[in-house]
Amino acid sequence: MATRTTAAPERSTLSSWAAGQRKLRPRRFTTATDGLRFAFYGRMSTVDFQDRASSCRWQRNYAEDLVVGHGRIVVEFFDEGVSRRIAWPDRPQAALLLAALADPARRFDAIVVGEYERAFHGQQLEQLAPTLFKHGVQLWLPETYGPVDFDNPRQLALLDLLGVHSQREVSRARHRTTAAMRAQAETQGRHLGGRPPYGYRLADAGPHPNRAHAAWGRRLHRLEPDPATAPHVRWMFEQRLAGRSVASIARELNDNDVQCPSDADPARNRHRSAHAWMLTTVAAILANPRYTGRQVWNRQRTDHDDLTPDGTLTRHREVQRWNAAPQWVVARQIAHPPLVTEEQFVAAQAIHTAPTPADGATRRYRLAGLVCCGACGRLMDSHWVHGRPGYRCRHGYTSTRTKTTRQPKILYIRGDHLLDRLRHDRRLHRHHPTLRSPDPEKVTAYLRANNMIVVCDHHTWTVEAETAAHPLNPQGSSLAGTAKIPAQRDGDHAKHEESSRFVWK
Repeated sequence: MATRTTAAPERSTLSSWAAGQRKLRPRRFTTATDGLRFAFYGRMSTVDFQDRASSCRWQRNYAEDLVVGHGRIVVEFFDEGVSRRIAWPDRPQAALLLAALADPARRFDAIVVGEYERAFHGQQLEQLAPTLFKHGVQLWLPETYGPVDFDNPRQLALLDLLGVHSQREVSRARHRTTAAMRAQAETQGRHLGGRPPYGYRLADAGPHPNRAHAAWGRRLHRLEPDPATAPHVRWMFEQRLAGRSVASIARELNDNDVQCPSDADPARNRHRSAHAWMLTTVAAILANPRYTGRQVWNRQRTDHDDLTPDGTLTRHREVQRWNAAPQWVVARQIAHPPLVTEEQFVAAQAIHTAPTPADGATRRYRLAGLVCCGACGRLMDSHWVHGRPGYRCRHGYTSTRTKTTRQPKILYIRGDHLLDRLRHDRRLHRHHPTLRSPDPEKVTAYLRANNMIVVCDHHTWTVEAETAAHPLNPQGSSLAGTAKIPAQRDGDHAKHEESSRFVWK
């Protein structure tokens, strides 16, 4: 989006007539001065519920009232559809403004905004201050009645208060919205927007229950089976329940030239390739509980991961992640026609078609789903090494990504070491005596029944219950070092082979 320069607006005949009707009265004439050249910055968060012209206009009116007599606005930067939580370098127009700051030939001397909350969130202004100092650019705010004086304790206290208020406003709006959506999904089974799952299409569900929205003509929607794609969803579940692998199901769909979701509904899947069925596509359909006829909400969340620091500005990256099933919000009643029964869906989730090992033995991971990584919070993967079950965490790293120097080192835990520590920790047994049992089945069953997990990092292991945490690795423990392969500490290849045999033997 290009920056905008100010130009004299063209007046209509009516506007010209209205302007000429004012009464003449004496005026005090003063010598005109150019004053400061201002860059105006504004922002609006949503494009579906706000009008750009009106939002930009009222913000700019406030800014112009603030700088009148001190200069004029010569250039405009206005972000659309950008949350205030987004850091300035990640906002399109704010990033252009930051780039213009570093240009010695910039066309402005100061920055003015129409409202603090439109521009800043939390400590963003405090982090932006060194950049403004470096380039000698003032910042004008209506809340400070002019330029911000970063040496004035009263203004600094005001800015801190405004930052907290801006952050609180976002948090409060998010909490109210999510609470309302949770109630609507659980008690009403309402469709809360988004693309319909493959196999369904949207149908009218009557006027909006809010009378004001209904008066504006807004309607509710519900899901109904799509005659063209619903049979394929039923077939996929039937094949999965018959024991077929996800890959073989996807292969047969492609062999039969069945349209994949992005090909069947390209308007809502512009971000997809629309070429063919993929294994992940079939797996996502088989894992979608909405095919049971119940509305399910909160299956995904948006995390804000920290990025590499960019000077003094804190930056984040929005990442979509899947929530565990206990965090889902499931409607209490059937909300739309089901394509599979609940029993069929649950049975499909229990089917695993992992390849059989060469020796034909069945691999058992008793602690699967109970061991978490203390470094990144992920569940650790089951990992069979040297004939023993173990658990590892690669902290989200895959071969498709470039490994950075900040990437934590891979964590390995031996399952028998972990069970041994659980059985011999006397402090833990005071509260959970069942964990001293020599039977691994009883130990793991107790952990699952009481919602207990084991959190491990390279130095400590901790058992976390719902109300307390119990460290498993006291200082000087002979097993404390087994949580990390020694070769990862010294990086020597020769020591890596020797240490690996020592840890996993």
